[in-house]
Amino acid sequence: MSLGRPPKPPDRARSSASVQSAAPRGPSGPGGLLFVEGPGDRAILEGWARSVSPRFERSVRAATVILGGRQPARAREELRKAREHAPGIRGLCILDRDALPEEAPDATAGLEIFTWSRRHIESYLLVPEAIRRALRRRDHDRWLVRLLADSFPRPGDEAAHAALHAKQLLGPRGPIAAEIGRAVPTGRVARAMRPEEFHPDVHALLARLQDILGMTPTAPVVTLRRPRS
Repeated sequence: MSLGRPPKPPDRARSSASVQSAAPRGPSGPGGLLFVEGPGDRAILEGWARSVSPRFERSVRAATVILGGRQPARAREELRKAREHAPGIRGLCILDRDALPEEAPDATAGLEIFTWSRRHIESYLLVPEAIRRALRRRDHDRWLVRLLADSFPRPGDEAAHAALHAKQLLGPRGPIAAEIGRAVPTGRVARAMRPEEFHPDVHALLARLQDILGMTPTAPVVTLRRPRS
């Protein structure tokens, strides 16, 4: 039986001795640390945080520790090391569901686990209008409208969205990449999304993030757009 590839080490910019200095400080003490599976997850979270405020986006970037895969045990260990220097620091570990059992939280270690109800974080980017904006496509590109409609589950079909392998669908070998010549830029799609296009899971995650990072909850920034002539 193949043991597969060994897990990747965490992002060196946020590992071991340096991890405790990564967290921004809130008004009442040290902020928190955000543990994610990979750099693509960080880019998506930064894009969503931007909808709240540029400061929130910067805080997410500063607090992020890249685990190099679905490794909650590594997150616990990294947070344990950070708490040796900053006892009050907390952590939030965000995991794809990946058709696996939900990871149990470990309150004694100060770590919260947030597992998406859908299969991947990319599953929350399946918003055709946001993808068209990210790709800078015109509204009259009907071929792209049809492609996205054929590729995505119907709005409101949560079971289909939860089961879909969105990471593969939006990736370099997916049907959309075959038409546009490259993978869908997921971080850019997240930045192009408007708060009213966020799934309730995303709103819940952003609220938890603001709490972990010691930030005062704020409403997303609303940008007024002039109607097209």
